[in-house]
Amino acid sequence: MAQRLALQRLLSLPTRGPLASHGRALGTSAGRRSTLNVQDGSDFQDRVVNSPKPVVVDFHAQWCGPCKILGPRLEKLVAKQEGKVLMAKVDIDDHTDLAIEYEVSAVPTVLAMKNGDVVDKFVGIKDEDQLEAFLKKLIGA
Repeated sequence: MAQRLALQRLLSLPTRGPLASHGRALGTSAGRRSTLNVQDGSDFQDRVVNSPKPVVVDFHAQWCGPCKILGPRLEKLVAKQEGKVLMAKVDIDDHTDLAIEYEVSAVPTVLAMKNGDVVDKFVGIKDEDQLEAFLKKLIGA
């Protein structure tokens, strides 16, 4: 019964406006549009190294506690930049070759990349003020 009521509410949402234009009841967050999960080395090359926009690369692992705190915090701040910067997430257990290539020796490690070059880097967790400063320096704001 509860499922039926929830479905009825969902189906009774307006058919006009920004939510209807996506063809579904729930909109996509800006964070998802500016964040990508790296699939492999060539994906990293295409979407990070060759990106026309600056990219924040979050090297993380599923088992890493600090990564679970930093990741969402960083995604939120990248989304606030309204497309001026992208974020790429790289799981070091799935992409050991990239971690070795970029000399990642601890997680979380975050790289700032511009025109295919690493221009800044930090290791460990940072507070929101420090992350905002990191992003502003990257995008030149």
